Amino acid sequence: QVHLVESGGGLVQDGGSLRLSCAASGRTLAMHSMGWFRQAPGKEREFVAGITLGYVSTAYADSAKGRFTISRDNAKNTADLQMNSLKPEDTAVYYCAADVTRRITIPTTRFQYNYWGQGTQVTVSS
Repeated sequence: QVHLVESGGGLVQDGGSLRLSCAASGRTLAMHSMGWFRQAPGKEREFVAGITLGYVSTAYADSAKGRFTISRDNAKNTADLQMNSLKPEDTAVYYCAADVTRRITIPTTRFQYNYWGQGTQVTVSS
């Protein structure tokens, strides 16, 4: 089992920044990728960014490109999401996820991830 805990959410104004952090524990050596997803009220959970835990490779949703940056610290078993130029439409619960399957590309659908955190609320006010 892999246990994931998110932190860093909160309320920020339009154009502001937040940094989310995901701490993994348990069978962390089984992880191959980590990702961030978000879910707004009444909407599906959507991919935001992902990162491999071996060689450095990242993937972003179009909505995140140029504004968000995902990074990882293998020694600490953490994956962070730096979010800049936040917009009201970024308001959602943000979830961290871990994938234990070795893949050629970074998984971008929620069905490809095996473990999930409880989520952290991000609210961007206009």
